Amino acid sequence: MEKYPGKKKIAVFISGRGSNLKSLIKFSKKKNSLFEILLVVSNNLKAGGLNYAKKSKIKNFGIRYSNKTKFESQSLKLLKQYDLDLLCLAGFMKILSSSFIKKFSKPILNIHPSLLPKYKGLNTHSRAIKNKEKFAGASVHKVNQKLDSGKIILQKKVKILKKDNVRSLKKKVLKIEHEIYPKAIEKFLTNL
Repeated sequence: MEKYPGKKKIAVFISGRGSNLKSLIKFSKKKNSLFEILLVVSNNLKAGGLNYAKKSKIKNFGIRYSNKTKFESQSLKLLKQYDLDLLCLAGFMKILSSSFIKKFSKPILNIHPSLLPKYKGLNTHSRAIKNKEKFAGASVHKVNQKLDSGKIILQKKVKILKKDNVRSLKKKVLKIEHEIYPKAIEKFLTNL
């Protein structure tokens, strides 16, 4: 099943267009990368990210999210088949239950578009602008039972300019997300 023996095996959960997934796939194909992506799961059957997975010949599944318990049990069944080392959430817009986190029993990482512990949850950019923050950024953290509260693996900040609006700030932060997520995964795997 694995193409690159010795590399750590990861799955990625997505909800949308998959730009972070695309950056992870690109990074994973580098010869000296420490990980390979074996599986991509989306709660959105029309997620653009599923196409990146298909093009990269990565097993991918859209699982309808009409019921959280059903989605989580179907996802867990899939994850168990792949003997994974890590699950990465990349723009996955649902909150995993404590039960899922316990049953999966392997580490889960998430990328969040703010400098945690500030601005957990949604609408991070508009909140940062409204509060006249000088910096915004992205954080990769370990997932635990509390929303956006796990141990921070890596962060990077960007300056918020006077001319920035939600759209321009989102674009700047997304660019650094693509840069730090693969690095954070490698850093985390090195210490596993």
